[in-house]
Amino acid sequence: MRQSAGILLYRISTGGPQFFLVHPGGPFWAGREEGTWSIPKGEFTEAEQPLAAARREFFEETGFRANGPFHPLGTVKQKAGKVVHAWAAEGDIDPAAIHSNTFRTQWPPRSGKWISVPEIDKAGWFDYEPARVLVNPAQAAFLDVLLDHLRNPPQP
Repeated sequence: MRQSAGILLYRISTGGPQFFLVHPGGPFWAGREEGTWSIPKGEFTEAEQPLAAARREFFEETGFRANGPFHPLGTVKQKAGKVVHAWAAEGDIDPAAIHSNTFRTQWPPRSGKWISVPEIDKAGWFDYEPARVLVNPAQAAFLDVLLDHLRNPPQP
């Protein structure tokens, strides 16, 4: 089973919470918006703890470190079968300043031509409703859990 781990960064603005999402890089994703954005995340193996993987992937995809405390958001299963584990953390980074690692892909498919592209080509802060439209449909559950947590914080 393929597993990923990621961090949903959020900040509180005058209009309420905003969520930090990233858009996958490469020609396959060019021009696609709704349902394609994601929390910064990536795959990990059984040897790595999911939260450690989430923190590593956040840095690899954005160039920034997410600092805790981290609030668990649970897991979802995406359409292709990948299980995604997520945590929330409060923070504020400049989307224009992200620096993503790159990967090689064959483009066009089966052409024998290889290109190097960034894992993430853009990032942004979004209010709840626009974020819900842009994010991968399975990951929308993370927005819902975090929004509920922010509106109804646990009592000590």
